[in-house]
Amino acid sequence: MTARERLFLYDTTLRDGQQTAGVDFSAEEKARIARALDALGVDYVEGGWPGANPTDSDFFDAAPSLSRARLTAFGMTRRVGRSAANDDVLGAVVNAGTQAVCLVGKTHDYHVTAALGVSLDENRQAIADSLRHLAALGREALFDAEHFFDGYKANPDYALSCVEAAIEAGARWVVLCDTNGGALPHEIFEITQEVTRRFPGERIGIHCHDDAGLAVANSLAAVDAGARQIQGTLNGLGERCGNANLITLIPTLMLKPPYRDRFETGVTPEALTTLTSVSRMVDDILNRVPDRHAPYVGAAAFTHKAGLHASAILKDPSTYEHIAPELVGNERVVPMSNQAGQSNLIRRLSEMGIAVEKGDPRLARILDLVKRREDEGYAYDGAQASFELLARRELGLLPRFFEVERYRVTVERRRNALQREITVSEAVVVVRIDGERVMSVSESHDPVSDADRGPVNALSRALAKDLGRYQSYIDDMHLVDFKVRITGAGTEAVTRVLIDSADGQGRRWSTVGVSANIVDASFQALHDALVWKLVRDGAPAAA
Repeated sequence: MTARERLFLYDTTLRDGQQTAGVDFSAEEKARIARALDALGVDYVEGGWPGANPTDSDFFDAAPSLSRARLTAFGMTRRVGRSAANDDVLGAVVNAGTQAVCLVGKTHDYHVTAALGVSLDENRQAIADSLRHLAALGREALFDAEHFFDGYKANPDYALSCVEAAIEAGARWVVLCDTNGGALPHEIFEITQEVTRRFPGERIGIHCHDDAGLAVANSLAAVDAGARQIQGTLNGLGERCGNANLITLIPTLMLKPPYRDRFETGVTPEALTTLTSVSRMVDDILNRVPDRHAPYVGAAAFTHKAGLHASAILKDPSTYEHIAPELVGNERVVPMSNQAGQSNLIRRLSEMGIAVEKGDPRLARILDLVKRREDEGYAYDGAQASFELLARRELGLLPRFFEVERYRVTVERRRNALQREITVSEAVVVVRIDGERVMSVSESHDPVSDADRGPVNALSRALAKDLGRYQSYIDDMHLVDFKVRITGAGTEAVTRVLIDSADGQGRRWSTVGVSANIVDASFQALHDALVWKLVRDGAPAAA
């Protein structure tokens, strides 16, 4: 068997990814992500630009200990008119003390003369001096050739001369950057191939932005052309449209021929099974809802809605799946909807741990109920937890935990102690647990900012405030997304609420409620979320 070539993975989530609009990692969050990348098997973790901002400086001052990945500091080549040893900006990057240092420099002649305002020779010399300085200090030196592909198309001789200067000065890697993200795969392939004809491919990397939606394809094209390092970010974070998504690239490289057969990475098959959880961890840190349709790791990536598909999946999952979902830590979902047949239902019940034979009359009753409720506005294809409760109830397999006797929500506009007008939502929920009547009251008013978090927030807090012996089961549960849709029109309009919840075990589940009243629809979804959690955690039924 022919030995496979090594591909090196370089993550820049903590630097390039942090340039995403609305993304602002703390030093602690950056350390957590760095450790996750190290455990995943990434070769380089770019931590940021030391000295550029307080957060990056704090991160490097207390840099996390990584077992195998090389922590990398990022900066720029020395400024024209200063030596590499006396450039304070470059010095701050070097003083971070990382094993590897990546410097960015211009390789597009127009940018050199127009943006930097220096000569082409001065810029090339700055590249060489900076990389030589790093090599002399014993650091692994990397050079990000900014705007390389646009530069090559404008002036190939100059762009290549910058690559040559960096390699001759001691750069371990020269990374070709599609900085504007507009190159096409055939361009990336042809230009990278020209580079690897002149310089060893094991010294060449690729860094693509996603402005044309082609960053992953372009990265693979560069590998096909001989590049042996791939730079990217988790979940494709990055400025404008983002960077090449390592969450998509890693399983493609590991599972898809010819990459699987020709190359190996630092990610083991065991580590690959954590990919979905790593992706969702980043979304949790950013307080974002994961993209349901993300390749490999999205909640919908292995969802089969049509009955014909589900029937085939029962016989052989490969009929409608390009990989097995468990390889990347995801799971197969056969949702219930008004397109569902018995194959979908049997499959879904099987995943719930319930065996029902085909032809069982209860199956037809469940299907009829799902279809009737979807006519009323429910949507079970996006609310698997609510469907599970519906099915268990019809099969007589739903434990009874507590009974909601009543609830009330009020919204009040009033003046606070400082005579400022504020809005406060208050909820009262009365439940019966083991024959005992319990009343819980909660406000959604934030005492610090005086902001009103809303009636649904107040209702959620009141419902989960005091459930007696069930409290320990739900203490790690929290709401992560709340979606409202109006279905129908005029006097027939109803409100559909979808709620996504999560817990400390990393599970996420969705529930649905429908009513003419948004608060009532929300309460239905909140109640289902709590009950599903109790069922799945094996809470005992009420006496």
